[in-house]
Amino acid sequence: MRGPVVVLGDTLLDRDVEGVVNRLCPDSPVPVLDETAASDRPGGAGLAAVFAAAQGAEVVLVTALADDAGGARLSALLAAAGVQVYPLALSGATPEKIRLRARGRVLLRHDRGGTSGEPGPPSDEVLRVIGSASAVLVSDYGRGVARQPALRDALAATRAPVVWDPHPRGPAAIPGVHLATPNESEVRELVPALPGASRLATASRGAQGLRRRWRAGAVAVTLGGDGALLCHAGSTPLVVPTPGSAEGDTCGAGDRFAAAASLALAQGALVSEAVQAAVAEASAYVAGGGVAAALPMSGRSEPVLRAPRSRTTSGPVLTSAAGPGGARVGVAAVATLLGEVRAAGGTVVATGGCFDLLHAGHVATLQAARQLGDCLIVCVNSDASVAGLKGPDRPVMSEGDRSRLLAALSCVDAVLIFDEPTPEAALSWVRPDIWVKGGDYATGGGDAAAILPEAEVLRRWGGNAVVVPYLDGRSTTDMIVRSVGERTR
Repeated sequence: MRGPVVVLGDTLLDRDVEGVVNRLCPDSPVPVLDETAASDRPGGAGLAAVFAAAQGAEVVLVTALADDAGGARLSALLAAAGVQVYPLALSGATPEKIRLRARGRVLLRHDRGGTSGEPGPPSDEVLRVIGSASAVLVSDYGRGVARQPALRDALAATRAPVVWDPHPRGPAAIPGVHLATPNESEVRELVPALPGASRLATASRGAQGLRRRWRAGAVAVTLGGDGALLCHAGSTPLVVPTPGSAEGDTCGAGDRFAAAASLALAQGALVSEAVQAAVAEASAYVAGGGVAAALPMSGRSEPVLRAPRSRTTSGPVLTSAAGPGGARVGVAAVATLLGEVRAAGGTVVATGGCFDLLHAGHVATLQAARQLGDCLIVCVNSDASVAGLKGPDRPVMSEGDRSRLLAALSCVDAVLIFDEPTPEAALSWVRPDIWVKGGDYATGGGDAAAILPEAEVLRRWGGNAVVVPYLDGRSTTDMIVRSVGERTR
C-alpha cells in the first residue's frame, strides 16, 4: 500500500453493561439488572478503524470529537488500538450507545448525546492525508462528518478507491465511489421495494438504483448470514454466499465487512475479490463471537485519559479530583475549560511532562507557556507512565500530589493525567492550538518545533509546537542524584 487506509466518519462510544437479573423492581414490573462488568469500545467509524488496524494496516481516522469525557475516552481507546486520530471539533456531546445485557442477551439500549453536533472544518493536514491514502472508507452514521463540504471535496479529488458505508439519515455518496456497502434495511429505506418482490430481487433493484443515483462503480448489499449481493454496471448481480454458518452476535459485522473490503482494495484487489474477502471476514467475525471476542479487553483496563472515579456510583464515572486545586484536575475540568475558551474564540495552550519534584525550571516553562494563549492545560504522566519511562524508583511524588501542586499554580488552568508513554491520545482530544516544551528539547540546532515528537500530531488539526526558554541546571533527575549523593556522604 502506498499510503494509509483512511477511515472517515462518525465515531460513537459503545458500552456493554453485563449483569444478572434475579428480581423485579418493587415499584414497577420491570427486571432489575445487577451490574457485574462493563466494557467500552469505539463504535461507528471508530470500530471500523480498529478492525482495519488489527489487520496490521496503517490507519488514520478522521472523525469529530467533543470536548467531554466521552471524547477523551474515545481518544484513549483509539490510540491504544494503534489508530492515528485526526480530530475535527464537535459541538455538543459525544454520542453514546449503552447496551444492558444479561446472559448474552440485550435487555435495553440506552442512547445518549442528543441531536448531532456540527463537525468543525478539517485542517490542511487532514486534507493532505486523504489525498495520500491507499484507500478511503467513509463510515457514515448520519451525524454529519460525511456531510462536511471540504471533506466531500477532498474525497471527490482523491485517486484512492473510496468505499462508502451509507446511513439512511446521511448524505448521498460522492459521485464515482468504487464501492458502496449498504445492508438490506438501508437499501429498503433508500430505494422503496416493489410489492411482492423476492428478497434477492429487492436487493438487486435497490443496489442498481443506488449505483445509478450515486454513479458508483459497484454496490454490495450485505445480506446477513446469507452473504452479499454485488451489482456492477450492466452485469448480472454476483451473489457471494458465506463460507459456513454465520450465526451469532452481528453487532459490528457491517463495519468489519466495510473495513475488510477497503483493505483489499488498498492492496489492489478487484471489487469482486474485495467483496468475497469481506464476506469471509465478516462471517468469521460473527461465528467467532462478534465484537466481544474481537475486542475482548476493550475498556476493561483503566482509561488512558482519566480522572478519579466516584465511589458512590455504580459505574466508572469521571469526576474532578478533590483537595487543593482539585476543581481543576481531571477530564471534566478540562472539558469545561475547553468549552469556555473555545466559545470565546480563545487560544488553547498545552504542555506536558512528568513534573516529578516540581522545581523553578518547571515553573518558568509553565509561566512562559501561559503567556502564549488564553488558558494552559498541563498533561501529566501518571505514576505507571513515569515508572515506565524513568524506572521502578520513580516517581518520587504520586500523580495526585503532582497534579494538585500544578493546579495550585496561578499560571495553570487545568491538569489532565494520562497513562501512556506519550501524550498523543490526550492531545488528540484536547486539540491545543499550541503545544509547548522547555528549551532543552531544541538542543542540537535546526527547527526546534520540527524535532518535538508531538509536532506531527499537532499538525493533524493545524496546531503548532513551540519551545520556550528554560532555566539552566534544573533537572529533576539531577536533583535526585545530588540529593542521594549528599545523604550517602
